[in-house]
Amino acid sequence: MKKQFENKEISWLSFNGRVLQEAGDPTVSLMDRIKFLGIFSSNLDEFFRVRVANLKRLATLGKKANAIVGTDPKKTLSKIQETFLLQEDVFEATYSQILGELRQKGIAVIDEEEVNAEQGEYVKNYFLQVVRPKLVPLMLDGGSTVPHLKDGSLYLAIRLLKNRGGKPKHALIEVPTASLGRFVTLPVCRDSQCIMFLEDVIRNCLGSIFTIFNHDRIEAYSLKLTRDAELGVDDDLSESYMHKISKSIKGRKSGTPVHLIYDRRISSDFLKLLVTKLQLKKDNCDLIPGRKYLNLKDLMSFPKLDMLSPNEAGTAPLAHRDFDSNGSIFKDIREKDILLHYPYQRFEYVIDFLREAAIDPKVTAIRMTLYRVAKDSNVINALINAAKNGKSVTAVVELKARFDEEPNIYWAEKLQEEGVKVIHGVPGLKVHGKLILITRREKRADVLYANIGTGNFHEATARIYSDHGLFTANSSITKELQKVFGLIENNYKRGSFRHLLVSPFNLRQKFVKLINAEIKNAQNGQKAFIIVKLNNLVDKAIITKLYQASQAGVKIKLMVRGMCALVPNVKGMSENIAAKRIVDRFLEHTRLLVFCSAGDPKYYLSSADWMYRNLDRRIEVACPLYDKAIQGEIKQFLEIQWADNVKATWIDQKSNNEVAPDERKVRAQDVLYEYNKARLQKEC
Repeated sequence: MKKQFENKEISWLSFNGRVLQEAGDPTVSLMDRIKFLGIFSSNLDEFFRVRVANLKRLATLGKKANAIVGTDPKKTLSKIQETFLLQEDVFEATYSQILGELRQKGIAVIDEEEVNAEQGEYVKNYFLQVVRPKLVPLMLDGGSTVPHLKDGSLYLAIRLLKNRGGKPKHALIEVPTASLGRFVTLPVCRDSQCIMFLEDVIRNCLGSIFTIFNHDRIEAYSLKLTRDAELGVDDDLSESYMHKISKSIKGRKSGTPVHLIYDRRISSDFLKLLVTKLQLKKDNCDLIPGRKYLNLKDLMSFPKLDMLSPNEAGTAPLAHRDFDSNGSIFKDIREKDILLHYPYQRFEYVIDFLREAAIDPKVTAIRMTLYRVAKDSNVINALINAAKNGKSVTAVVELKARFDEEPNIYWAEKLQEEGVKVIHGVPGLKVHGKLILITRREKRADVLYANIGTGNFHEATARIYSDHGLFTANSSITKELQKVFGLIENNYKRGSFRHLLVSPFNLRQKFVKLINAEIKNAQNGQKAFIIVKLNNLVDKAIITKLYQASQAGVKIKLMVRGMCALVPNVKGMSENIAAKRIVDRFLEHTRLLVFCSAGDPKYYLSSADWMYRNLDRRIEVACPLYDKAIQGEIKQFLEIQWADNVKATWIDQKSNNEVAPDERKVRAQDVLYEYNKARLQKEC
């Protein structure tokens, strides 16, 4: 029997394995390889906090879970554990390889046992002046209080021993990485740069903390507890939505333990004591032996040393040929639609759009959705200044953007304080569309200007995520976008949409209709194809429809960076479907869709992946791209992406991320930068 659907969790692990491949690629700069190790670890943390935690909840339902998700959660958890352990072996080998290459460059990551006398004096002073004031050990012997370990925080489990017997004493110390960072860079010694993990600095000086116990030896082992990150938001109408989210965030911090990962060198009796003291239930909380250094997501903040930094010359974001730096951005957009592709082009045009709107006396209103924003957000500043300048400003702030709930609550309160009307979305639906709509009074009539994108309005991620954003004054689009904001502001005041595809109203139905049209054309002997670029493809109804299209002869190309539950290239089911993923320096985040449409292709830019939650449980927008020049840009972009044979790997039943061999090397992200650069120079 043919396997119709790949398990989405296993598919995700395959994607994260692809990230790990980048860390092991010797053609990638050492700094970037270290960063990819950090990304791999960070991804895995979220995976356990969200997906594994959810599977554990489902596993308690028994046979009911099979009906809900179509698979046995316990079998999936077993496969996850098997895959995780294999990837951990690869991680350790890759990490060791990188440490060796660092030493060849005169950079050593040393531990407490490798510190020489000169370094030891520096480490001791740093510990006494900076670190020790932040350490408050929690003693584990005696008492009935259950120690509370913070979700995802790094701890040292301490055992104090005497040579002549006597009961050992035990303690826990939280490693203060949040305030001090994870790494300590020591002064250069003998032309060598040495770096220490913060916990090794603590290990080196632990004796000064526990002197009152008259111990002879100290053991210190790393451990980390991962908790269920699901937010439980009840239906109590007496509370504000913001207050409910705030309470749920506090609840997350004490969520059910999912797994305890610990330094595998710890003795079995010490581990047993910890499990007992922490009151962990082995049937719900996995105990996972790990390496000496945990929480290696912190490698993303590894000290930036000149000899490790990749050569970024020639990759700075480019100007866009259709924007006049000395003119009005509204004038440029009024003349024609403009497609912005960051990070290859400057995200700052979005800031300019808002900044000009904030001071333009003809602008009367700004409406915008905010899902994730930067820490020091120029987007937020522009909205606040617009409100101060008398504009009507409405911000739709999504409070349930996972792991960004707290900053979003902060920004919502800040915007309200400054006179911005803040809406927290539609009950039961996340607002995930990336939308800006500006109203400008021109010749006694209101003219609407819009930006519709695939990525967040976030200056920091716009430098490392590959996304597209459309600037348009096309009234067919902007008037329907006005209806989208209307339904958000008025809770389901639904409008009719002829141009925009809006979930949960017509987006799924329209995509099914477009696929059906390709099936019909293929059956009639006409050319038929579908090209889709997404982050995730797991919706079973859409996948089944794609299988039908393949069997009818429709040629389908899929570029799916993350989870892909579709099984491509299976005879009799999906032989006309090919699928790739690209993992490179920039995170592939854009969503684009092309349908042949009997030789007159239809192009769409979207904020939605093909997942049940995006199609049916969120407000998402897919926008048609009508401008022929922009269609040409997208066509070229997708052709370059598909031609990649350096950073693109095939998605198949083996899930081993194989690269198609080809003598002609094509690295899409490099080619795309040069493509945009050439277009700019040609115009100049």
